[in-house]
Amino acid sequence: MHLQVRSTHSRTPLYTAEQRERRDASPWTVVQGVLAPFQFAVFLVSLALVIRYLATGEGFEAATISIVIKTFVLYTIMVTGAIWEKVVFGQYLFAGAFFWEDVFSMLVLALHTAYLGAVFFGWGGSQEQMILALAAYAAYVINAAQFVLKLRAARLDGRNTYAAIHRVENNSGLGRPEAAQ
Repeated sequence: MHLQVRSTHSRTPLYTAEQRERRDASPWTVVQGVLAPFQFAVFLVSLALVIRYLATGEGFEAATISIVIKTFVLYTIMVTGAIWEKVVFGQYLFAGAFFWEDVFSMLVLALHTAYLGAVFFGWGGSQEQMILALAAYAAYVINAAQFVLKLRAARLDGRNTYAAIHRVENNSGLGRPEAAQ
């Protein structure tokens, strides 16, 4: 039996029922769930090293290595995220549900890649490179917040759908012992 459930809010749900099933069944969902907090931890360590260098002038190499590591973790989560998006939504990037997050992710990638270019080609001095890294990190924080808000919306959609289905079942007599007689 397929129940039509009307949402109590005007926003379109993030996932269709089929997309939610694909999301929940995909191993890429787990990969993203592991990589996202790992990337955030790498970011925090790197941010501390960058701030330390800018404040004291010490630890340039450690800060640089940490930013390079953070950038490669970012590339990893972007590639696996694109695969996840293909599995769930049928396209690698810019699916309707994550369009603006993906657009901003391109800025984050561009800034991190510009940093790598600056380091590997010797563009700018150490201060300028660290400021570029901070700009990349600021964009990353905004993008991470976009995804956290989207995750929260998805959880609320799931709760609202669950509650609505149970309201329909309870109002129709489904699931009640006397309805089975």
